[in-house]
Amino acid sequence: MKIKVIITLKNGVLDPQGKAIQQTLNGMNFKNISEVRQGKFFDIEINEADENKAKSQIDEVCKKLLANLVIEDYKII
Repeated sequence: MKIKVIITLKNGVLDPQGKAIQQTLNGMNFKNISEVRQGKFFDIEINEADENKAKSQIDEVCKKLLANLVIEDYKII
């Protein structure tokens, strides 16, 4: 089973990489883009038939390894 995880910085946390992308886009004449926030995407293959068990395990993985819960949020899809 494949599970996707998206990790983003929490609102209020400065995002210098997102700001640099936004400024570059403005310099490329995409003037209507006012903010860009960058994040991480994981496509995880897990050998578990039960979707709830799989998501529970991936939730643990996010909390213990993939996400810095002080500054990041994550979403399992």
